[in-house]
Amino acid sequence: MNQPREQQRDYWRSNLRLLCGLLSIWFLCSFGLGILWVDWLDQYRLFGFKLGFWFAQQGAIYVFVVLIFVYIFAANRLDHRHGVNEDEDHYVEDENYYGADGD
Repeated sequence: MNQPREQQRDYWRSNLRLLCGLLSIWFLCSFGLGILWVDWLDQYRLFGFKLGFWFAQQGAIYVFVVLIFVYIFAANRLDHRHGVNEDEDHYVEDENYYGADGD
């Protein structure tokens, strides 16, 4: 009885560690590169724009979208490792789920 609870705790601990890591990267890119280090980054150019300005306007959004896909991939691996994946073969069809009259 205690074993499944410990597995759930390990799963959520791993999931929160993943989320915190990815959100830290996003924070560093959006706040750090877009606000704190913008003056230093402005000495470089990307597509004709100052790099600090580009990160503040575009770069943080691109990083966020990439991090979404990284999270999807990493969360699926984490689900498989902990046995909570959403593969179709894990679903059990229950005829009585919707009730006797099918509503």
